[in-house]
Amino acid sequence: MAYVLNTPEDRQAMLEKIGVRSIDDLFAVIPETLRLKRDLNVPPAMSEIELTRMVQALAERNQSADRSVCFLGGGSYDHFIPAVVDTVSSRSEFYTAYTPYQAEASQGSLQVFFEFQTLICQLTGMDVANASLYEGGSAVAEAAFMAITITQRHGRILYTESMHPHYRATLETYLKNLEARGICLPAPEGFLDPDALEKAIDDETACVIVQHPNFFGCFEEVGELAKIAHDHGALFVQSFDPISLGLLKGPGEYGADIAIAEGQCLGNPMSYGGPYLGILACRQEFVRKMPGRLVGETVDRNGKRCWTLTLQTREQHIRREKATSNICTNQGLFALRAAVYLAALGPQGLKQTAELCTRNAHYLARQLAEAGFPLRFDRPFFKEFAVRSPKDVPQLLRRARDRGFLAGLPLGTWYPQFGDCFTLATTEKRTKEEMDRLVTTFTSM
Repeated sequence: MAYVLNTPEDRQAMLEKIGVRSIDDLFAVIPETLRLKRDLNVPPAMSEIELTRMVQALAERNQSADRSVCFLGGGSYDHFIPAVVDTVSSRSEFYTAYTPYQAEASQGSLQVFFEFQTLICQLTGMDVANASLYEGGSAVAEAAFMAITITQRHGRILYTESMHPHYRATLETYLKNLEARGICLPAPEGFLDPDALEKAIDDETACVIVQHPNFFGCFEEVGELAKIAHDHGALFVQSFDPISLGLLKGPGEYGADIAIAEGQCLGNPMSYGGPYLGILACRQEFVRKMPGRLVGETVDRNGKRCWTLTLQTREQHIRREKATSNICTNQGLFALRAAVYLAALGPQGLKQTAELCTRNAHYLARQLAEAGFPLRFDRPFFKEFAVRSPKDVPQLLRRARDRGFLAGLPLGTWYPQFGDCFTLATTEKRTKEEMDRLVTTFTSM
């Protein structure tokens, strides 16, 4: 962004226009005891070339996935992004359309969101999808709110310990001042035992939220869990990995009522953790309880195909007590990137990507097990898995980082009982040579 400094003459002209003599006079309304007085220790001014050199040196200190071999996961993955995604999303018509959610949104933006919704429905097997939420964590919370509204049960929200810790924290924050209570069900073996759900669920449960594949990378007993939820009149909410649906059944096939996801993996860079893209889809009968807004297809007065905001259940458009969400913006640019990514890959490309991820993960898991890092959970997994380390995990990962590997996430950060474990994720970008070097790095420490 361009920056133009204010000269002393500019500042004086502004002060005169305001009607004060100095900056101190401008802030005189603030009690002196509340004013911050400190020496900012601002260094002497630099030339442009000196400043550029200093900023570049600071930037090079970042440990980015581009300059390391990345095995990180936990909701943020180093997937390959086809060039067409950047090419289309960087067009000025899209790139400069900040928060394009109002009724005056261009036909181009509306068509993109319509295509995004369509692709998400095709991907998940659900009936309807909205045009994006903030990110995966808030999508979980919005799904819980939606379930409460639909079932009119204000007692309990059941979710699994194997769900992403950030998602759980977001959900608990949203529920903190509401009647409904969030109940976390344990997953000591890396997945939710259906018997544990059967014992915990009751007639006051609004929904059961399950992540599949979960934070540990393990598969859940999704079909059985969904049946238990429905048998007790609760909704079943599934959080999914979009790439996994190149191989696995979609939430719709398991009978999910609401499907949610983090869409970062669909053509969006890791970006140091965000901003990202929230995905939410549901069954047709719940469409009027969805948060955000829906874009629909119609014809104009000349009979030409066009798009419009069909449903806007936000408090900016209808009475607050009738609104389903207070969402005031959307991740429009990220939804565009996801739509371009899915369209570019197509069903076969998505399947091939998922297959590569799975093959890489299982190859790396076998190599690590032979090197003394066995799998922590005896469960099927997709592209992410947890291993037990014979060495101190934080120290091991720090040393690996120093050798050019972002080697994994220490589970002890969120699960003290798994302090000797960490997770790794492989995408289609990881090569056999990179995985072999990682194993050699671990064994040589």
